[in-house]
Amino acid sequence: MNFRRFTLTTVLAAAIAVVASAPAALAQSASGYPNKPVRFIVPFPAGSATDVVARVLGQRLSEQWGQPVNIENRPGAGGNLGSEVASKAPNDGYTIFWGTVANAISATLYTKLNYNFQKDFAPITLVAKTPLVLVANKALPANNMPQLLALLKERHGKMSFGSGGVGTSNHLAGEMFSSQTGGGMIHVPYKGTPLAYSDLIAGRLELMFDNIVPALPQIKSGQLKALAVSSAKRNPGLPDVPTVAETLPGFEAVSWIGLLAPAGTPQAVVDKVNKDTITALADPEVRDRLAATGAELVPGTPAEFAAFIKSEIATWARAVKASGAQAD
Repeated sequence: MNFRRFTLTTVLAAAIAVVASAPAALAQSASGYPNKPVRFIVPFPAGSATDVVARVLGQRLSEQWGQPVNIENRPGAGGNLGSEVASKAPNDGYTIFWGTVANAISATLYTKLNYNFQKDFAPITLVAKTPLVLVANKALPANNMPQLLALLKERHGKMSFGSGGVGTSNHLAGEMFSSQTGGGMIHVPYKGTPLAYSDLIAGRLELMFDNIVPALPQIKSGQLKALAVSSAKRNPGLPDVPTVAETLPGFEAVSWIGLLAPAGTPQAVVDKVNKDTITALADPEVRDRLAATGAELVPGTPAEFAAFIKSEIATWARAVKASGAQAD
């Protein structure tokens, strides 16, 4: 064997050995995962629905993994700032992104984004669905849906609803509701729902759809009243509050939260995080804590989450088009 043939044979043998050992190495890396702190990027501020769920799950996963799970809040631009940061993070499994319905909305609401929600992320699992609640100032002369519909007809063009900003799920849910009840509601956007709550409680605003997680404390404290929930079924957190669909058949606008990793993260790691998350969500203490917020736990496979994301982008694209909302 001449030197050239020997060198070629040696290189090919080494390459085959590397390829053959790759599955074993990947499996080993997944079985040893994580061996350092894991970062959860939450694209909304502390106290938001996503943040609340992330902290409960993060605590449990930290206990399972024996490693810290650090929550990194990156709010801004309707969740797009944190999304962009996460999309450019190393795809080694140590950065996990908390995607939400806002990402599905942004896919068509914005003509220019510095990330692609479907291409730049690997879905891990849907974690929870959180219905929106139609809350009202407690002095509003309507305590149920029939009374509200009558009031909307009486005050056509004069009643307002708030939101956390143009193109948010509570804005689009409000537009959908206004459209199905004859139109005429005035949208008042805020830079986040905390400011909207202040005006709603003070009576400067009349109605708002918002995520059940932050809305529930306001309702239970008596500062606001709940008229309906936006999910297809009643929520266990508010069992006596009817769905909008009970009065307006077919109405549904549900928020959701799920885990994703930067695209290219090893599938073995994605599968392990999926499995460990499902185990954590099955823990009675975790389930009870999240149930108290009104969140409905709905974990599944990465493939199921990918299909869900695709359908959600299509669903909210229709709502964006109908509302005429634009943001860039």
